[in-house]
Amino acid sequence: MLTAIIVDDEVPGIESLQILLKKYCPSVKVTDVANSIDEAEVKIASLNPDIVFLDIEMPGGNGFEVLKRLKNISFNIIFTTAHDRYAIKAIKHSALDYLLKPIDPDELIEAIEKCEEKKKKGIHTYQPEKIEAILDAFNQTKKIQKLPVKTLDGVVFVNLNDIVRLSAHSNYTSIFLVTGKKIVASKTLKEFEDLLVGMNFFRVHNTHIVNLTYIDKYKKGEGGSVIMTDSSEVEVSRAKKIELLSLLSLK
Repeated sequence: MLTAIIVDDEVPGIESLQILLKKYCPSVKVTDVANSIDEAEVKIASLNPDIVFLDIEMPGGNGFEVLKRLKNISFNIIFTTAHDRYAIKAIKHSALDYLLKPIDPDELIEAIEKCEEKKKKGIHTYQPEKIEAILDAFNQTKKIQKLPVKTLDGVVFVNLNDIVRLSAHSNYTSIFLVTGKKIVASKTLKEFEDLLVGMNFFRVHNTHIVNLTYIDKYKKGEGGSVIMTDSSEVEVSRAKKIELLSLLSLK
C-alpha cells in the first residue's frame, strides 16, 4: 500500500483525483489533502507519505515552494497542473512525473506503477538540482515580455501582449497583432510553440496557436472553433478540445 497526500487549492481537482485513485489505483491510500503551501508543508512533514500529488499553481506562490521549504524529502513527487505551460518542458527533461488535468486514468496508472517500482528499490524522484532547474524555468517564463521574431528584413521584437494568434504556412509563421498588422516570420509554428512555453498561449490546432487572453467565444463542434477579438475564427482540433476547455474553465 502506498500512502499519498494531494496538494491542490481547488476542491474539485482533489475530489476528481481521489475518485480516479479509488477506481484505478486501489493500492494508493490518500491520507490527507492540503489546499495551500503552508498547509502542505505541515502535513507532508507530519505524515511522511510515499507520494505527493503537487499542484503547480498555488495561492501565495507555486507548488515548487513546498519542496524548497521541506528539510527531509523521502517521497515521490507527481506534479499536477491544468495547464501544459509553466515549466512542463523542464519537468519532462528532469524525468519527473506530472499529470495534466483533466487527468487521464492510463497516465495515472502508469505514474503510480513507477512509484511502486521506486518504493521497492528504495528510491524517490526528488533531487534538489532538478527542482532548482524547474523553478528557474518557471521564473524565466514570467520575465519574458517580448518575442524575437526573425523576418526577411531582420529581427523584430514583439510584445507578447500584442499577439492575438499565430498561423503556420509551411516553414513560415504569420503573426497577427492587436493592431491588425501581420508579421511573417521565418520560423515554424513548432519553434514558436517551444518559445511560448509558460506564456498565455495554446496550440489549438496543427496550424494555429492562440493567445488565450484574446479568445472572445468558443463555438461547439467536433473540435469546435474559437472566435478571437480580431473577429477571426480559428479551428480547434478534436484532440485539443478538452485541454482547451479546461484552460478556459469551461465544461
